Order: sequence, then structure tokens, then C-alpha cells
Amino acid sequence: MFRLSEATAAGVHPEHIRRLTRTGQLQRLGRGLYALPSLEPSEHHSLAEIAKRVPKAVFCLLTALRFHGLGTQNPREVWLAVDRRAGIPRIDFTPVRVVRISGAALSTGIDEHEVEGVRVRVTSPARTVVDCFKFRNKIGIDVAVEALRDYRRLRKGTADELWRQADRLRMAKVIRPYWDGMAS
Repeated sequence: MFRLSEATAAGVHPEHIRRLTRTGQLQRLGRGLYALPSLEPSEHHSLAEIAKRVPKAVFCLLTALRFHGLGTQNPREVWLAVDRRAGIPRIDFTPVRVVRISGAALSTGIDEHEVEGVRVRVTSPARTVVDCFKFRNKIGIDVAVEALRDYRRLRKGTADELWRQADRLRMAKVIRPYWDGMAS
């Protein structure tokens, strides 16, 4: 999967890309986005496609829960976190829900994964759980508690990682009663 701008930077003329697309040797996925027709889409194909279109975006909340195998949520939308000052990305092939963040939230607790050869930025399991509590009014407290329970039960990370993220995002006091309730 590649963008037209990447191909032209590598010295390939845009007309050559158009010819390859017309003959069926390349597949046009969207405006300025191309892939080989033999590309087998994986479970996270839409994440790779969105990451190619919006490279600075971070997949978060319900999408990150699904990516890490936490909870039972199957989101209808792809949840993206973007900088508070960034423009809203226009993605036409799947519904997208945008959350605006800034400061420490933009740089801490973000893991990079490779999906179909594309660098995909996803919040870490600990950060995802903390974000669920931070945005509990958008996704529901029941989803946040389920994520915390699964994080603990499936050992997706350590308690230290969770509390480090909770302190950075100022959510430790909110999460503490739920954590203590699970311990007893």
C-alpha cells in the first residue's frame, strides 16, 4: 500500500501509476492511495488504510480495545485521536469518530505496530484503559470497567504501567475505586 506522493518522491511518474491502474496491475483504494491487487486484506486492513491517509493520527478507545483484545466491544466506527489544532480528516470509506487531544496525551503511551507494511499508531493497553475512563461520558462507564477488568485478568500490562499512564493523564483518582473494588 502506498500513496501517490510516495511514488513520485521515489521517481515514478503519476501517469505510469494511472496506466498500471488501468491495466489492473495496481488497485486504486482511494484518492491518492494504491495497492497491489494481490494484497490480501487482514483483520486490521482499514486501520492500515486510515494510517496511510492520516499518518499522525492515533487509534484509540474502542478501536484500540478491539486491537488489543480487551473487552467485548465491536465498534461501528474507527476511533481516532488527533491533535487539538489539526484538521478533521476526511475519510469516506468507513465511519470515523474523532477525539481531540493535546499535550502529554499526544506523546505518551502510544505503540507503533506494522499492519500490511504500514506503520500504525495505537494507544498501549494501559493507555487505552485510562482513556476509556477519561472519555467515559462518550463510551460509557460499563465499557471502561470491562476494559479495566480484562486488562487485569488477561495481564495485558503491569499495574505500574497503568498507574503511570493514569498519573500522566490525571485519571488516577477516578480509576482507584474501581481497581480497589476488583482487588477484594
